[in-house]
Amino acid sequence: MRMEKAMRRSTINPLVPLLLILLLVVVGVAILWLGVPTLAEGSFGPAADNLTPMQRWTYSLQVLVNENNLTMPKSLVESQTLFTIPSGASVTSVAMALEQNGFISSWEAFRYYVIYKGMDTQIKAGDFKLSPSMTAIEISQSIQSAYSADVPFYIYPGWRAEEIAAALPSSGIEVTPEEFMAVVKNPVGLDLPGNLHGLLSLEGYLFPGEYVINRKISAQNLVMIFVQRFEDSVSAEVQAQLQDNGLSFRQSIVLASIIQRETFDDSERAMMASVFYNRLAAGMKLETDPTVQYALGYSDAWGGWWKTPLAVSDLSVQSPYNTYIIPALPDHPISNPDLPSILAVAQPENSPYFYFRAKCDGSGSHVFAQTFEEHLSNACQ
Repeated sequence: MRMEKAMRRSTINPLVPLLLILLLVVVGVAILWLGVPTLAEGSFGPAADNLTPMQRWTYSLQVLVNENNLTMPKSLVESQTLFTIPSGASVTSVAMALEQNGFISSWEAFRYYVIYKGMDTQIKAGDFKLSPSMTAIEISQSIQSAYSADVPFYIYPGWRAEEIAAALPSSGIEVTPEEFMAVVKNPVGLDLPGNLHGLLSLEGYLFPGEYVINRKISAQNLVMIFVQRFEDSVSAEVQAQLQDNGLSFRQSIVLASIIQRETFDDSERAMMASVFYNRLAAGMKLETDPTVQYALGYSDAWGGWWKTPLAVSDLSVQSPYNTYIIPALPDHPISNPDLPSILAVAQPENSPYFYFRAKCDGSGSHVFAQTFEEHLSNACQ
C-alpha cells in the first residue's frame, strides 16, 4: 500500500508548479500593462495619441508616481511673475527653468506630464503670468498661449456704468470697479470732447461695443477710451440733428438711454422716440419702466440691476429718475445707448402715438396706441 502511494506521487509532472507560477506572472504583467494606463487616464485624462504603447505605459507610470508634484502647488503665495519662454526652447529646458524660478517642485514630473499629454509639441515662445500657487498641471495649460499685454473688453448696449465696472475684474484689465466708478461719477480733470464739457457724470457716454484694452491702463484713460468712441461714433451731423427736435444734446442722450432699455428691436426705436416726443410736447409724464428700474438699482432679491417685472408699488419710488413722478426727463442718462438708439432720437418717426406696450405674443416687440382707451385694449388677456 505505501509503495502504491509513493508511485502515485512520483507521477505528478514537476512542470505543473512552474507553469502555475508562469501563469501568475503573465496575469500580473497583463494587469500592470493594462491597469497603469487606465489609472493614469482616470487621474490625468487620456494620453497623447502619438505615444507608442511602451511610451504610453512608461509615462502613465511616471505621472502616477509623481501625482503629488503635479497636483499640489509649490506655494500658497498667490503673487504672479512673468515667465519668459524663448523661441525654440525644449520641454526639458522649460521644465528646469520653471523649477529654478520656484514655480514647480519637480521639473522631471512636469516634463513627464507634458509629454504624457502631448503638450511638448505645443509650447509657445512668449511671456506668461505664472504663480507658485498654481499646480504644475495649471502651469502646463497656461503656457499653451502667450500672455498678452492687451485684452478684449465688451460693453453691451444698455449697460449702466456699474455693470461695466463689474465686468472689469474678470477681464484682465487692472482697474478696479471702485476706481472706474470714481472717474465716471466725477470726471473733473478729464479732457472731455465737444458737447461733453461740464458733465457731472459720464453715464450714457460710455459707448457700447468691442474694445482691445491694455491691462495696465489707468482708470482715467480707460474711461476716456469709451468716451472717445462715443465722440467718434456720434458724428457732428447726428449731434446737430439731436438738437433740431426740441431737446438739448444732453437731454437727447437721456432719451436715447431710455429707448435703449425699452426694446431690443432696432426697427421700432424711432417709433418709440416719436411717442416720447409727443408726450413731452403735450406736457405728459413719460411714465417709462426703465427709469424706475434704474432708480431701484441693484438688489440680490431680483439678482441684478434691472428688476423685472416691476410691482405696482415700485412705480411710486421716490427718485429724480422715476418718470412716473417727475414731469420730464431725468437729469442724466439711465444706461449707455448704442448708435441705433441715438439715431432714433435724432431721426424719429412722425406719428400720432402717445402709448406703447409689449405685444402679447412673447416676441419682445411693441404695439402702439393713440389714445389711452386703445392702449388699455391692447393689454394681454
